[in-house]
Amino acid sequence: LFPEMAISLWKNLLQTTKGRILQQRGVSLYNGAHGYEEELIKKKLQQFAGGSVNLSKENNGIGILTLNNPKLMNAFTGTMMLQLQERVTELENWKDGKGLIVYGAGNTFCSGSDLNAVKAISNSQDGMNMCMFMQNTLTRLMRLPLISVALVQGKAVGGGAELTTACDFRLMTPGSEIRFFHKHMGLVPGWGGAARLVQIVGSRAALRLLSGAARVDPERALRLGLSEETLSSSDETGALEEARAWLSQYTEGPDSVIRAVKKVVTAGRELPLEAALRTEKDIFGTVWGGPANLQALAKRPKHK
Repeated sequence: LFPEMAISLWKNLLQTTKGRILQQRGVSLYNGAHGYEEELIKKKLQQFAGGSVNLSKENNGIGILTLNNPKLMNAFTGTMMLQLQERVTELENWKDGKGLIVYGAGNTFCSGSDLNAVKAISNSQDGMNMCMFMQNTLTRLMRLPLISVALVQGKAVGGGAELTTACDFRLMTPGSEIRFFHKHMGLVPGWGGAARLVQIVGSRAALRLLSGAARVDPERALRLGLSEETLSSSDETGALEEARAWLSQYTEGPDSVIRAVKKVVTAGRELPLEAALRTEKDIFGTVWGGPANLQALAKRPKHK
């Protein structure tokens, strides 16, 4: 009797919660009420072309997001910012996805924003709109129900350092560095990197990294908890293989369960306790009595 009851309970819960969980997709932090003019900033960003942001989806449920502008150390041009938003939308709609590796082409991660675009939109209103545009995109990236890892080769500087913080984990290769360089540009992070850095390393370490603008090598990143591991390979192919292997230990298993794990952790990180508990209950309802749960029960009928 138990499996049948569980299945009907699961189906009912699934229907009621699906809408609520799906509503979280693509939700923006900013809209017109905040003075945010998305279409206006998109038009301006469109004028600064070059490079690309590519996405490939592998059969094992791992996506590879590549920043591809090697002649500028993968700096974000305007069109790359727009493409990042498109790729994030694509990932939000990828039902079978479980993991994501973010990396830069040509053995380096990302050197922040293309200075040509930055100089051209240096007035305050454009700058604020660009800031809101990128915060929206990187927050959606962080909230994806995929376990994400930034593979840092070479330099992750400025906006590039901020992008690493929008991933769940960071892996570094020998000789690489993460550097919150903003102070030397007369700036602070504007893509959400400061808020996320505080969550990752704590406020004291974040204050030191931002006010010192120091290079964080793999050893220091490990000590701070900014990086999970230093990989052995420095070449692109080898490092990607290592990153895939590292990520696969967390993405092994049914996609419904892996995605649910990420969702409950996101809720725990972002919501007040009671709301997080309710969200956890709702997400639990989508997997309880589900195929993976019933299969596990059938395999383990006794406590051992």
